[in-house]
Amino acid sequence: MADEIEPHVIALRHHFHEFPELSNREFDTAKRVAQELRKLGLEVQTGVAKTGVVAILDSGRPGPVVALRADMDALPVKEILDLPFKSEVVGEYNGQPVPVMHACGHDTHMAMLLGAAKILTDLKDQLHGKVKFIFQPAEEGAPAGEVGGAEVMVQEGVLDNPSVDVIFGLHISSNADVGTVRYRPGGMMAAVDPFKIEIEGKQAHGAYPWKSVDPITTSAQMVMALQTIVSREVRLIDDAAVVTIGSIHGGNRSNIIPEKVELVGTIRTLNKQARDLMYEAVPRKVQGIADSMGAEATLTLPLDYSYPVTFNDPDLTAAMVPTLERTAGAKNAIIAKPATGAEDFSFFQEKVPGLYMWVGGKPLDVAEVDSPAHHTPEFFVDDSGMKLGVKLLTNLTLDYMDANQ
Repeated sequence: MADEIEPHVIALRHHFHEFPELSNREFDTAKRVAQELRKLGLEVQTGVAKTGVVAILDSGRPGPVVALRADMDALPVKEILDLPFKSEVVGEYNGQPVPVMHACGHDTHMAMLLGAAKILTDLKDQLHGKVKFIFQPAEEGAPAGEVGGAEVMVQEGVLDNPSVDVIFGLHISSNADVGTVRYRPGGMMAAVDPFKIEIEGKQAHGAYPWKSVDPITTSAQMVMALQTIVSREVRLIDDAAVVTIGSIHGGNRSNIIPEKVELVGTIRTLNKQARDLMYEAVPRKVQGIADSMGAEATLTLPLDYSYPVTFNDPDLTAAMVPTLERTAGAKNAIIAKPATGAEDFSFFQEKVPGLYMWVGGKPLDVAEVDSPAHHTPEFFVDDSGMKLGVKLLTNLTLDYMDANQ
């Protein structure tokens, strides 16, 4: 069945890729998704978390409610590959015109889920329970001053009415071979916690530093000290963590010690223990160094958004490994290393058991070292990788229902 609908899945992917839309602006994308779902005779709800689309397939028989999720938004990136379905779209991001591209594969995610919806609808007589198809906006983050994404969908009750028992999601990978699926129990992707530190000292002439309380040297000490949380406080044999300062602003002349410096950074952790440690240790380091330098420091943690760990329920993962191996082939179902990138699929997993996977999109004749990274103008995944994603979403649903009817 996946073979039969593959041309349609590819055509859908090409459409979504050619006409991408940014986070919370997926208006035409949502219309096309809803149109495809209604063609299948499904009950469709639109406008969820602004532009999200939800559809329910009811078998008419008792059983679990299985949710399947795909994200819909694109990125402010200019595509440089000369594909027949290349994006030429220009959108608006934070008040500025920007090129728009599906540079993370969300076009494939929608096409794969629509393909799975087609097969599962055709197999309705074999189902036990209900399937909830969730098409989510703003996975890449809502525009400034807005909210969006999985967190808002959960707040609006997407996992209720009917109550979801389990959720499955996947992400195409430009760096993994077509035909492979990668998974792991526990922390699959990191929690993300952005933060800001505002340091206030006393301004002085650069020639007379003893008259100042220097926020520059204070910030330098903070940058280095924050790294010692990872190198000296995190139990590295069990956990992984990252503290990155990505922005420093302060001062305007070589001979003036400024009054203020601002640091902005991000924390990444892969389990609750490491995340709790960061929330204790970062304020401790910041305040201790500020006190030692006679400066004032204000820490905002988290800053503007925060994602939990993308945590694959261990029992669910173990139960579904045979499905992954049967669908992809045992040698192609690979336990992945955790990634310090983040995914707001984690908000669904906070509420119900979930399994999140990486599906290969790299052509077999391309070396991994030569494959393009996500979120870049060169990003590319091969259409042939989507068929496995369609089969995985379908088989996971069927097998979970069969085991839990």
